[in-house]
Amino acid sequence: MTMNGPKGKQTTLFQSWSRAPSTSTASSVGTSKKTDFGSTEKSEVCVDLTEEEWDLDDEIYLQVDLDIEQISDQSKVNPASVSSRAATTSSNQFTTFGQTGSGHDKQTCDANGFDHSAGNVWIYPTNYPVRDYQYNIVQQALFKNTMVTLPTGLGKTFIAAVVMYNFYRWYPQGKIAFMAPTKPLVAQQIEACYNIMGIPQHDTAELTGSMQPAARRKAWEKKRVFFLTPQVMMNDLNRGALPAVDIKCLVIDEAHKAMGNHAYCQVVKELHRYSQQFRILALSATPGGDIKSVQQVLNQLLIAHVEIRSEESIDIQPYVHERKVEKIVVKLDDEIKDIKERYLQILSTFTNRLVSNRVLYKRDVSSYSKFMILKAREDFRCNPPTNIQSKTQQGMLEGDFATCISLYHGYELLLQHGMRSLYSFLNSMVDGSKGMSRGKSELSRNSNFMELMNKLEDKFSDTVDGVSTPGNLPNQLKKQYTPSHPKMCKLCEVVLDHFNKFNQDTASTSNSEANGSSTRIMIFSQYRDSVQEITEILNQHKPLVRVMSFIGQASAGKSTKGFTQKEQLRVVKAFREGGYNTLVSTCVGEEGLDIGDVDLIICYDAHKSPIRLVQRMGRTGRKRQGRIVMLVTEGKEEAVYNQSQYSKKSIHRAMQNNKSLQLYPHNPRCASEGSSRGEMYGSYWYLTSCSQNAHNG
Repeated sequence: MTMNGPKGKQTTLFQSWSRAPSTSTASSVGTSKKTDFGSTEKSEVCVDLTEEEWDLDDEIYLQVDLDIEQISDQSKVNPASVSSRAATTSSNQFTTFGQTGSGHDKQTCDANGFDHSAGNVWIYPTNYPVRDYQYNIVQQALFKNTMVTLPTGLGKTFIAAVVMYNFYRWYPQGKIAFMAPTKPLVAQQIEACYNIMGIPQHDTAELTGSMQPAARRKAWEKKRVFFLTPQVMMNDLNRGALPAVDIKCLVIDEAHKAMGNHAYCQVVKELHRYSQQFRILALSATPGGDIKSVQQVLNQLLIAHVEIRSEESIDIQPYVHERKVEKIVVKLDDEIKDIKERYLQILSTFTNRLVSNRVLYKRDVSSYSKFMILKAREDFRCNPPTNIQSKTQQGMLEGDFATCISLYHGYELLLQHGMRSLYSFLNSMVDGSKGMSRGKSELSRNSNFMELMNKLEDKFSDTVDGVSTPGNLPNQLKKQYTPSHPKMCKLCEVVLDHFNKFNQDTASTSNSEANGSSTRIMIFSQYRDSVQEITEILNQHKPLVRVMSFIGQASAGKSTKGFTQKEQLRVVKAFREGGYNTLVSTCVGEEGLDIGDVDLIICYDAHKSPIRLVQRMGRTGRKRQGRIVMLVTEGKEEAVYNQSQYSKKSIHRAMQNNKSLQLYPHNPRCASEGSSRGEMYGSYWYLTSCSQNAHNG
């Protein structure tokens, strides 16, 4: 956020925070006002920070050191005395310091580096509209290791910026780290925090794995606020480039990833080995897929307090735009049903062998799943049947298990994504790119499998007269993409209806050309093959639909090359600026990235994890009403979607009740016993007594 400063100059939020009062121009008054939080506050001291004579650099900021308790006590007896006292002492109540000196008296810092003079006050910026829920969460997060769970777009980064700024003031020699799981997210958070918090840029650094270790070590020595991935931080901790005891505030974005041996967990564990005197702030739109996962995250991150809000929470209702969720159940057509029956015959060949060897329970072949086969293989390895003794038999059964797992993955692709995705997957098994030599030879001897492959190849293979088509073959010789699942037809119908309706509404209210550039659609699909198929089919509807795919950096086999980080950022920027009006994305577009305003989200598949579903839905409804369309196949996929919705609600209930969760009992004390709050309203500082005793730690 920028504001018009003195002499018509654009100033950052930090500059508005950093103006030092002059004895000749600063005016101090005592007031009693009704706050946004519904209570009448005591007399306050405010100093006008907008005098035109003040034109200081970003490197200067205020150290607030007022005796709040004494002022408040005086105001109870004689409110007018506060104004008199402030008017005579305003020049020495605010201390300025810049790049040339720390501005802190080392004698005021304790053994942990906490500056008691600065720590008497905590700062909350109100250049942005004050939201009660953000204010309340910040107040808790300053004094407790806190997990903040907010729907996407409701200001988790703002909360982090305020907490970071206060620890920057409180610990003049301490270091603050903001960790995000990917480099694009790191870059995005840097920009967002610069627009919010008042930390000079000369004190901040972005650390990446591409930097030389020596350069990172130098940055750790010279800078104080860092934006980085957890892998980079862990590497520097292991090298000794970063003294663990220097970290005073650690912000963890997308905190639901902190499970198992994730780098987030390693960083927290390593810091905790050397010091318990640091604050943790964990941010996530959804904390876990189930209660067990949530508890693991809380344990790994030493969380002592949870702040959770859902779309139904009263205090966020004024800031949440309506999101209409539509579930469209699609039935399989006759062609897919025929392919499904042929495919199940192939599967039965391998499942029957496993059943006959008593390593798999007998049931209908269509009711098995990848997870069930994996579980059966695990049981087989731990407790092999007595009739299976030789290594040769065990090896053959291991091969059948592996083939079954792969084939059931293909079965899910067929039902959820269509025949083209199935063909692409089976083709990778046959050509050996999946590394299944035994499975390849088994399948090549199966007549049903070869018959099915020939049928799919005739329909989907990009060949002309039996010759494989290179990428530069003229378009007129290439086969046009045709929908391979009824979902695809429904998706095209939803997309075209959205743009046509928008254009009609725009034409009726404006004379400007309606081309769909002001409305955007985002489509999510779990697999790259279906992302490619959706992109190709929607490209047939240019110029109404201007579509682009968005995938991760890893390359998948010979056919699909990943996007580099620069390509990802370029696509996001073009989509945000209107270069494309439709983005088709894998899971890489679900988390964190600032995609821009999206009016319609289409989920081409349903995932059992509520994390994925919440992240997808959070892409819309940020600044205006949003719509979400769930395309699910009748049967198992529909049941998976219903279960994920139930899981999401049960997790929120459990976290709000706090009865079924164990919180970290040894919360560190990182502030003084009686910190007050300093609030900046517009162009004024308001300093109000606010005793805070929530430091058990």
